[in-house]
Amino acid sequence: MNINVDIEIDRSLEVVWKDICDIEHSAQMISAITAFKLLEAPDDEGSLVGLKWTETRKVFGKEAEETLWITDYQPLSYYKTRAQNHGAIYISTMSVKELGENTLLTMSFESEANSLMVKVVSAVMGIFVKRAMVKMLDKDLHDIKQFVESNAEEVRRN
Repeated sequence: MNINVDIEIDRSLEVVWKDICDIEHSAQMISAITAFKLLEAPDDEGSLVGLKWTETRKVFGKEAEETLWITDYQPLSYYKTRAQNHGAIYISTMSVKELGENTLLTMSFESEANSLMVKVVSAVMGIFVKRAMVKMLDKDLHDIKQFVESNAEEVRRN
């Protein structure tokens, strides 16, 4: 399954990038995230690659815990995260692009089943799951937009 969702944010690319890279404060930015635990910091201070964390979020009305890590990072452009769970691999990409004085924030999601059972369930339930995922990603992007366009520094201090 491949999904791409985007939103225009009324802030500069640098401001949006700074906020989306502040992963340790993602629970303050995205309402579905209820808990965050840092597991590993990146080896290179100038990169996010190697950052690993566990987040708990509300998914389909229930709390789910996932361990994610950053596998690829291009400053002021994108970063990719990976998670593995329930017989599938999940790759998410957050990318930014200038739109004049604003920024286009895009969230891409890919999933790949690595077991026969997950492949069968995905084939049967795929369209329903995809609709739900689009809705969830869209909500995350709207939360990020609201956070970034508000006084994000003030929110972090509280």
